[in-house]
Amino acid sequence: MSSEESRRKFLKQAFAMSAALTVAAPRRAPAAVQARKSPNEKLNIGCIGVAGRGAANTKAVSGENIVALCDVDRQRLATSKAAYPSADTYEDFRHLLDRPDLDAVVVSTPDHSHAIAVAWALRAGLDVYCEKPLAHTTYEVRVIRELTAEKNAVTQMGTQIHAGDNYRRVVELVKSGIIGQVGRVHVWKHGTHPAPGTVVKSSEPPKHVNYDLWLGPASERPFHPSHFHFRWRWWWDFGGGVLSDFGCHYMDLPYWALDLTAPTSIEARGRKEYDGDNHVPSVMRVDYQFPARGERPPVQLVWFHGSWSPNMYGKGSSVLFEGDRGMLLADYRTHQLFVSDLEGESVKPEPWIPSSIGHHAEWIEAVKTRGPTTCNFEYSGLLAEAVNLGNVSYRAKEKLEWDSKAFKVTNTKNADALLHKEYREGWSI
Repeated sequence: MSSEESRRKFLKQAFAMSAALTVAAPRRAPAAVQARKSPNEKLNIGCIGVAGRGAANTKAVSGENIVALCDVDRQRLATSKAAYPSADTYEDFRHLLDRPDLDAVVVSTPDHSHAIAVAWALRAGLDVYCEKPLAHTTYEVRVIRELTAEKNAVTQMGTQIHAGDNYRRVVELVKSGIIGQVGRVHVWKHGTHPAPGTVVKSSEPPKHVNYDLWLGPASERPFHPSHFHFRWRWWWDFGGGVLSDFGCHYMDLPYWALDLTAPTSIEARGRKEYDGDNHVPSVMRVDYQFPARGERPPVQLVWFHGSWSPNMYGKGSSVLFEGDRGMLLADYRTHQLFVSDLEGESVKPEPWIPSSIGHHAEWIEAVKTRGPTTCNFEYSGLLAEAVNLGNVSYRAKEKLEWDSKAFKVTNTKNADALLHKEYREGWSI
């Protein structure tokens, strides 16, 4: 098959996937579409995925009416039901989304199921909170961004650290120009190791788990604990390794401080340093190139994880901004200025970014008032696309030249199939 034929085949598949989106979602108009609540009324919220991050997210919005809980693990669902006894329970999120009384949903499933749940909810006219990295593939993120704009939905991605005051002070320092023009950023995550997994030919899932629903759109494979409950992160069919797990948290800071959008090139390399059948890398480096923004220069952002992390200044996980007048080192809770010709503390600007009322509270208030959120799916979608593209480059084993507007890798066809994925029969985004 010629390169142009491959390109046409890819576009045909993408169009078919987009068309499937249009017909798959619920067709009724929920209460949220008919009339929005006043700011003083409580929202009716459904929570899809209720353990781990799902339990934390549910608790964080529990000042509203938790009317529906959904999980494929009946033991976890029973635990959540005990905490919210008035809520109805579901194993299948598609049935939850049939409810006419919902205003919004919180999606905390494994990554491979994010996009379908989010897309169906958006098409149903609901506002959505979704855990990072928003979606499993670059194409899914793009669909979600477009749907959000089309539906004028109030959205928030679960990068909770974005609400912290430390990030705000770092953004103020960078934007004030104290370290000058920033041309390079190092971002690293140390100490997270993929758990080795096993592929089995046949195995029975626990009786309390609806494993078919857990697989959802993913390809069929027998149950095994090594790809279930959190360990799914270490398999390409379900997650994206350390980069997908932490990239949106740490890269959020340079995205915010430098007004980054889409990278123009991505080059990843890495390797496994563990025994197991899964293939996500335990060490990785990704070089992103971002274009100039007005008078601000292009930016090289370099991501590291695992033993390749530079571990500079004694920081196991951190962000280092390199400006032409100095440097700024930051992690979740602290930051440190390195400016040779100025007295660090004395030149810090007066705080001007107001404190957040809370990452979840911000979304709740915005749903009620139709106001903005700081990690809406447009901003966080650009971030999630970049994270996914890092994994695409690694798996394609090539540097990618990326045309974001055309949604196209321009220098190779090897990455085309990795921008999206095939869905198991009976599922569509």
